[in-house]
Amino acid sequence: MTRLSRVGVAATAIFVALSAYAASTGAWKLLGITWVAFAAMALAAPLGARHRDEGANALVWGYGLASGAMVTSAAVFLVPQAMGHHPQYGGFGIAAGLLAGFGSHTVGHRLAHMDLPIDRTVAELTAHAFSAGLIIGIVYGNMPGLGPTLGLAIVSHKGPAGYAAARRLASKNRSASALLLPAAALGIGAILSSIVVLPESAPFRGIVFGFAAGVFLHVAMDFLPRCEIGSEIHEHLSAEGDAHALLDRLRNHAVASTTLGGAAVFVAWLFVV
Repeated sequence: MTRLSRVGVAATAIFVALSAYAASTGAWKLLGITWVAFAAMALAAPLGARHRDEGANALVWGYGLASGAMVTSAAVFLVPQAMGHHPQYGGFGIAAGLLAGFGSHTVGHRLAHMDLPIDRTVAELTAHAFSAGLIIGIVYGNMPGLGPTLGLAIVSHKGPAGYAAARRLASKNRSASALLLPAAALGIGAILSSIVVLPESAPFRGIVFGFAAGVFLHVAMDFLPRCEIGSEIHEHLSAEGDAHALLDRLRNHAVASTTLGGAAVFVAWLFVV
């Protein structure tokens, strides 16, 4: 459990080296977003490993706040950009992003049947983080005037995701330091893709920004806290009693947390504008 993951340390070293390059180009906004994402997952991991027997309330609020913020940010910052470039192509891009997000679950499920050198949970998180980083890098690389609110909302789920993943690793007596790999993967993907310059074609940019909006909307909806029998929240219930009654109470917390997450973005947008 205390053994440090060599792959995680290597990924962190690569991230640090790329961060030095990004700093030399003045990409401070992108650096801030990626390091917040790294810190959120890296710091949440030991907490999840240490408190594996705690109840599900922390996860409901963590996932709820993050998903509410992500849904609102994608709808407010990315969807208008996509539609502004080209309404029809932007719409097709959003649809493609949503469907691609859904299809990624099939790929993730296939990982469960493969003999991987790393834990399946870590592999899925790494693939998700790297792909999200690629999109974040392209968006901020081509929209330098975009504020940090969108990026910070998009990566806000890294904390609760790292917390939940660390609990699963701890239950298998595996080191939570393996989560340094997905924590660093987002920043690696973002910095590498930020150098990509998109063509000025309005339809092409509409598709790209629409696709980004669709992917992030799918991720946000995937992190909505589902308080159902058999869900991840149900698996983390530690209190005794009627599961249905406990889940009913948690549903109220889920609604409150997602609403607050969206409201937080609205307040931030008011101050930014």
